[in-house]
Amino acid sequence: MREITPAEAAALPIVDVREPHEWQAGHADGAIHIPMSEIVARVAEVPDGAAIICRSGARSAQVVAYLAQQGLDAANVEGGTLRWAAEGRPMTGPVV
Repeated sequence: MREITPAEAAALPIVDVREPHEWQAGHADGAIHIPMSEIVARVAEVPDGAAIICRSGARSAQVVAYLAQQGLDAANVEGGTLRWAAEGRPMTGPVV
């Protein structure tokens, strides 16, 4: 599984796989919201080469593994939204 830093992710399409209440609490600017529970049904919406992000990197790692099985190139964002926000990257909504 490929892992990337938030700085590397900033140049890619970002898919946030957290639950709706987590998304509403704050997310990376420009991210696409597809909760982990909806990935199978919405896999066609995931851009090839996307950076996958969750709160800390665990759920997104599972999603990246699934996407790889589907033939999509995706990378896990190390440290998730917590690291993204800690590094001062652009956020929409309150910082988590």
